[in-house]
Amino acid sequence: MLARIWSATIVGIDAVAVGVEVDVSGGLPAMVVVGLPDTAVQESKERVKAAIKNTGYAFPMKRVVINLTPADLRKEGPSFDLPIGLGVLAATEQVEVPEDLIF
Repeated sequence: MLARIWSATIVGIDAVAVGVEVDVSGGLPAMVVVGLPDTAVQESKERVKAAIKNTGYAFPMKRVVINLTPADLRKEGPSFDLPIGLGVLAATEQVEVPEDLIF
Protein backbone atom coordinates (compact mmCIF):
# COMPACT_ATOMS: atom_id res chain seq x y z
CA MET A 1 0.00 0.00 0.00
CA LEU A 2 1.11 3.57 -0.62
CA ALA A 3 0.84 6.42 1.87
CA ARG A 4 1.76 10.08 1.32
CA ILE A 5 2.58 12.39 4.21
CA TRP A 6 3.49 16.07 3.85
CA SER A 7 6.47 17.63 5.55
CA ALA A 8 8.68 20.66 4.90
CA THR A 9 12.31 21.69 4.88
CA ILE A 10 14.10 25.02 5.01
CA VAL A 11 15.92 26.36 1.96
CA GLY A 12 17.57 29.62 2.90
CA ILE A 13 14.74 31.45 4.68
CA ASP A 14 11.92 29.72 2.79
CA ALA A 15 9.96 26.63 3.75
CA VAL A 16 9.59 24.13 0.91
CA ALA A 17 6.99 21.36 0.95
CA VAL A 18 8.38 17.83 0.93
CA GLY A 19 6.27 14.79 0.14
CA VAL A 20 7.10 11.59 2.00
CA GLU A 21 5.74 8.67 -0.01
CA VAL A 22 5.93 5.27 1.69
CA ASP A 23 5.31 2.04 -0.22
CA VAL A 24 5.09 -1.26 1.65
CA SER A 25 5.17 -4.28 -0.63
CA GLY A 26 6.12 -7.94 -0.67
CA GLY A 27 9.70 -9.09 -0.91
CA LEU A 28 12.68 -9.44 1.34
CA PRO A 29 12.50 -7.22 4.45
CA ALA A 30 14.36 -3.99 3.71
CA MET A 31 13.94 -0.25 4.15
CA VAL A 32 15.20 2.05 1.39
CA VAL A 33 15.16 5.88 1.40
CA VAL A 34 15.44 7.65 -1.99
CA GLY A 35 15.21 11.30 -3.06
CA LEU A 36 18.58 12.90 -2.13
CA PRO A 37 18.60 12.12 1.62
CA ASP A 38 21.71 13.06 3.63
CA THR A 39 23.32 10.77 6.20
CA ALA A 40 20.98 11.82 9.03
CA VAL A 41 17.94 10.97 6.91
CA GLN A 42 19.48 7.60 5.94
CA GLU A 43 20.02 6.86 9.65
CA SER A 44 16.34 7.55 10.32
CA LYS A 45 15.64 3.99 9.19
CA GLU A 46 16.93 2.62 12.50
CA ARG A 47 15.35 5.38 14.63
CA VAL A 48 11.94 4.94 12.99
CA LYS A 49 12.04 1.15 13.28
CA ALA A 50 12.88 1.37 17.00
CA ALA A 51 10.24 4.04 17.66
CA ILE A 52 7.48 2.04 15.95
CA LYS A 53 8.34 -1.11 17.89
CA ASN A 54 8.64 0.73 21.23
CA THR A 55 5.22 2.38 20.87
CA GLY A 56 3.47 -0.97 20.50
CA TYR A 57 2.89 -0.94 16.75
CA ALA A 58 4.20 -3.63 14.41
CA PHE A 59 6.97 -2.80 11.97
CA PRO A 60 6.26 -4.58 8.66
CA MET A 61 8.53 -7.46 7.74
CA LYS A 62 8.25 -6.44 4.08
CA ARG A 63 10.05 -4.20 1.61
CA VAL A 64 9.55 -0.53 2.57
CA VAL A 65 10.50 2.13 0.01
CA ILE A 66 10.44 5.78 1.11
CA ASN A 67 10.53 8.43 -1.60
CA LEU A 68 11.20 12.05 -0.59
CA THR A 69 9.92 14.51 -3.18
CA PRO A 70 10.98 16.72 -4.92
CA ALA A 71 13.92 14.58 -5.99
CA ASP A 72 16.22 17.52 -6.85
CA LEU A 73 16.12 19.04 -3.34
CA ARG A 74 18.63 17.82 -0.73
CA LYS A 75 16.89 16.62 2.46
CA GLU A 76 18.90 17.13 5.66
CA GLY A 77 18.56 16.36 9.35
CA PRO A 78 16.39 14.13 11.51
CA SER A 79 13.23 16.20 11.02
CA PHE A 80 11.83 13.60 8.60
CA ASP A 81 11.67 10.84 11.25
CA LEU A 82 8.07 11.66 12.24
CA PRO A 83 6.61 11.79 8.71
CA ILE A 84 8.51 8.62 7.74
CA GLY A 85 7.21 6.79 10.81
CA LEU A 86 3.65 7.99 10.22
CA GLY A 87 3.95 6.99 6.57
CA VAL A 88 4.97 3.46 7.50
CA LEU A 89 2.07 3.19 9.96
CA ALA A 90 -0.40 4.64 7.43
CA ALA A 91 0.85 2.38 4.62
CA THR A 92 0.35 -0.68 6.83
CA GLU A 93 -3.10 0.63 7.83
CA GLN A 94 -2.27 0.81 11.55
CA VAL A 95 -3.18 4.50 11.81
CA GLU A 96 -5.13 6.98 9.72
CA VAL A 97 -3.30 10.22 8.94
CA PRO A 98 -5.25 13.35 7.86
CA GLU A 99 -4.19 14.57 4.42
CA ASP A 100 -4.36 18.27 5.29
CA LEU A 101 -1.57 18.30 7.93
CA ILE A 102 2.15 18.92 7.58
CA PHE A 103 4.47 17.02 9.92
